[in-house]
Order: sequence, then C-alpha cells, then structure tokens
Amino acid sequence: MACRIIGVLDNGIDGLTPYALNSIKEADIVIGGTRTLELFKNTFLSSVIQYDLTGQFTQIPEWITQAIDKKQQLVVLATGDPLCHGIAKYLIDKLGADICEVIPNVSTIQLACARLGIAWQEIKICSVHSRDADEWVRGAEPSHGLYNLLQQLKQHQIIAVFTSPENSPARIARMLQIENMASAFTISVVCNILQETESIIESLSIDEAAEKNFSELNVVILQAKEKGEAPILFGLEDSSFYQRKPDKGLITKREVRISSLASMQLRRDSIVWDIGAGSGSVGLEAAHLCSDGHVYAIEKNEGDFVNALKNQQKMKVTNYTLLHNKAPQGTEHWMDPDAIFVGGSGGELAELITLGLQRLRRNGRLVMNFVTLENMTGATQVLKELGAEWSFVQISVSRSQPILHMHRLAAENPVWIVTAQNKTEQV
Repeated sequence: MACRIIGVLDNGIDGLTPYALNSIKEADIVIGGTRTLELFKNTFLSSVIQYDLTGQFTQIPEWITQAIDKKQQLVVLATGDPLCHGIAKYLIDKLGADICEVIPNVSTIQLACARLGIAWQEIKICSVHSRDADEWVRGAEPSHGLYNLLQQLKQHQIIAVFTSPENSPARIARMLQIENMASAFTISVVCNILQETESIIESLSIDEAAEKNFSELNVVILQAKEKGEAPILFGLEDSSFYQRKPDKGLITKREVRISSLASMQLRRDSIVWDIGAGSGSVGLEAAHLCSDGHVYAIEKNEGDFVNALKNQQKMKVTNYTLLHNKAPQGTEHWMDPDAIFVGGSGGELAELITLGLQRLRRNGRLVMNFVTLENMTGATQVLKELGAEWSFVQISVSRSQPILHMHRLAAENPVWIVTAQNKTEQV
C-alpha cells in the first residue's frame, strides 16, 4: 500500500499494535494534526518529512500523490477509527481504496461509552467536528452545521457526537433549549480521553450544560429521558391546527391535504416548497414525511404567518424554514425543490408557475390547489404555454354532521388539484 492511514489515541505508542507502530517508525513522510505530530515526534525517523494538516486539509491528496511518485513510505495519523467520521473516507474517495490501507484504533466513541457503561450497538453517531457552525436559530437550513444532529435527535434515543472547539457541548445544549427540547434529554460529556486530565461529566441537564465550559477535546452522549410517542405523519384533523377563522378556517382541508401530499410524490429526503403556507398544514405534514429533507414555506399574511409558527412549535417540527414575505421574494436563496405546493399565489400565479418549473429538480412535481374556475383556467393556460406535462383531479368532499339523533352529509367546497412536471431538464 502506498498510504497507510493509522488510527492513534492520546496514549501514544501504548495504544498501537506492533504493525502500526513499525509503520510509523519506518515512514519517510508523516501527515497529521499539530497535536498528533507532537505526540509521536520521538517515534519518527530523524529524516522524516512532516506535514501538518491543520488548515490544509485539501492539500493532503496532493502530498500523498507526490510521495507515491517518489516511492516514499507515507502514513497519515488520524484519531481513533479513521473510518468513523474520520479522514479515511475522504482520502479513499479521492485516491482509491487500492492506494489506502486503513489501520483502525478504538474509536473515542467506544471509549466514551465504556466510561459511561453504555452499550453502543444501537447508538446513532453524529459529528459536528467541522467549521464554526455559529449559534443555532429556529428555522435554520440544512447548511447549518448542527442541522443534521437536530434531525437525528428527533429519531433516536441515544446519540453520540464528535464535537469541535466551536461546536461545543454547550452550543448543542443551547440548540435544544431553542427548540424546546431541553427537558427531553440528558447530556454526558467525556473529556480528554486517555490523558491525565480525563474527566467524566455524567447525566447533566441540558440547562446546566448550556452554561458550562468544557474542555475542547470531548465526546458527547445525549440520551432521551423516555421514549417519545411517534408523531402522526399526515392527515391530522383540521381542528389540531391554529388557523385564522373569518368564516371557515383558512386551511387546506384534511382530505384535500392528503391528496395533495400524495400528488407531490414525496420521499424521505425531499426538499419541498410551500407557497402561500397559510396555517402551515401542508408544509408541516410534508416535513414529517420528509424526515431527512427540508421544507421551505412562505406566507405574506401576518396572522397566518404567526399561526404557522405556532403550529410548527406545537408539532415540534425542526426541518422547516418559514419566511414572512410575498412569493417569490426570498425564494432565490432556497435549495432547489423536489416538490412545490402552491396553496395561495397572491396574484402572482403565472410567475410562480414559471419559477417553480424552472427550479424543480428532475422528476419534481408542482402541485396547486384551486377553488375558483378562473384561477384553475389561468393556471392550465400557463402550463400549456410552458410546454409542461400536467393533469388535474377534482376533490369533492362531504363530511358527516349530526342532526338530532341521526347524521347527514355537509358538502365542502370542491377543490381542483393540478399536478405539473417540466418536460425539460434543469439548465
């Protein structure tokens, strides 16, 4: 092998197999972080060339390629198991598995679980060991460094987290406070593993952790206090949503909502736009269905915007960004969608259809609800002019209503559901 990627720990050579130790001793070139190179400096050949990868991550493949060309023996020092949120996958993807030999060590996650007496076979492992993600804000998008961790906390009972100096246990705790999840978890932090200053801080409350300073080298274990009840994914009763009620509630009714969500052909990782969100019912149920995706919603009416926010908090939906604006303003910053739902157009229907079909990903779907013949006709005319592939259904629903000791049917307004796809690929 031209490149050996060796997992090391803070107990230095005591934690290495003879094979791994000999590989380090015989290397012509060693690549590692500042702290790791210092830890093994007395082990290297006197002639060794050292590359500090701190701040130069993208340079590593080039260094390795140069060493291969010169037929030099090279090792990369990584922490713990290099294939568990480590450097090994990056290098294998860049250079190929035939060039890289991985010599793993015990993961620091394993060591942290051993210290706490936690069986780790069912743990979900996450990493926020990256650039400074900044503090969490409600409605943050998938690009935020803490986003994936928050979504996993909604789905798993125990989460182990690789942190970084900036993305610290305290920052994670503050995110849970912001999302009203502080009472649902405890946090344990194992610091400076295998160093003389190793410490174990077990079962802190989230509120305590949010105010505490921790050593920069740590592993976090988050544990749910009890198994939460799984949410209803879609088809909630209309009455379960906060909604504006000048007459009947301004909400996409349950039966129409179900059909509209089905028309969107959602997947677990879909990116969804909800245009004219109203009380948020369609977008929030889409967020439940797309647990590994994200929903962007926009609503111009202040009262409806407030209700949608209240519904988001009530439903504890975290993969949802709500914008108070008139579409399409603000949508230019959103990720391209797999599905778009238009519940209200604010008089900009032709523009929204054109924009939606331009931004949709391959095989994406644009779904629109109409209750007036004029809007339905206007939409289909635009779709024809754009050469889109489209179809529609009409939903006519009657709900039972008590009358004395019996029941009768009360009709709801019929709704047209138009589904469109762009025949052309995105440019």
